[in-house]
Amino acid sequence: MSMKKKKFDTVDAIDRLMSSMAEAIDNMIEEVKKPVDQEVTGSARKAELQSVKQTAVDCQEMIKKYQELDEMRKTLMDSGQVTQDKDYKAGFAERFSK
Repeated sequence: MSMKKKKFDTVDAIDRLMSSMAEAIDNMIEEVKKPVDQEVTGSARKAELQSVKQTAVDCQEMIKKYQELDEMRKTLMDSGQVTQDKDYKAGFAERFSK
């Protein structure tokens, strides 16, 4: 009994990743919304504020990546394939080394 290996589907993978990223972004936003404990002072408060700031920055980066994936997905749906420029961003030497 042989099992056929499922062919990798880029659009499906992008959809699954985007779904997971959307959930992660929502979780990050909820973390940023939480108020900083007013009882905490000094370096502990500074660390907590820094953590909130880092979460916001990470969330912003993830949103940018989400948008890039969305554009890649649209390109795939329009053309049916990933173009070399979109999928493979190698340097000059790597592109012409074949």
